[in-house]
Parts: sequence; C-alpha cells; structure tokens
Amino acid sequence: MTTKPSKDLEVFENPQQQNDYVIKIDIPEFTCLCPKTGQPDFATIKLEYIPDQSCIELKSLKLYVWAFREQGAFHEAVTNEILADLVGACSPRFMRVTSVFNVRGGIYTTVVAEHRADGWQPRQPVQL
Repeated sequence: MTTKPSKDLEVFENPQQQNDYVIKIDIPEFTCLCPKTGQPDFATIKLEYIPDQSCIELKSLKLYVWAFREQGAFHEAVTNEILADLVGACSPRFMRVTSVFNVRGGIYTTVVAEHRADGWQPRQPVQL
C-alpha cells in the first residue's frame, strides 16, 4: 500500500488572503469506533472554513480522516478533536465542523463545533 493513515495535516498558502471566502468540504465516509461497544460508527463530516494564511491540503485530510477508523471516540469528542486539529494546522479566520452520524439504536446524532479567530468578524451578507 502506498499510503497509510496519518494524523499529519499539510497546508498550502492561501492564494487569496485578502478575501473572506468559504471552503466547503464533505467527507461522506468517516468512520470511528464506539468506545462502549467497539462497533463502527459512520458519519458524514462537513467542513466549512474561511482561511487566513493557509488552506488544508486535501490528500493529507483524507489520510487524517482515515486515521480515525480504529479509534474509539464519542461523537462529541471526535468532532471537537477534528476541529482542534484542523484549527491547529491552518489557523483559519472561521471554521465549522459538522458531524452527521448515521442512525445507531434508533438515534441520529449531529454535532456542530465552531472556531472564530480573535478579532475576526464576518462580513454582512449582500442582499440583492
């Protein structure tokens, strides 16, 4: 196998640092293990962020997500861990991680975690 799971996140320079723009990434094949039963949990991770000086490199993100497959984690913990790791890697102006977990025991779980850089304020949307 040429690639392996890795928690190392790579970044590249934001080509439009002067602009507030949104990058949206959907990761529909996220898996981790239930820390109580050891059974797999499946989720779609939705990432939305406004980069500052750097952006997340997508192949490293894929390998990062892969690294959770054998990790036991509660939904709330894993969502906040992903947010902390991504913020640590790229220091965005704003980031939101939404984890939409598949049904388990008749219960759907969605966890939303956010980060705002100190002093950053969103621009008001233009209504046309």
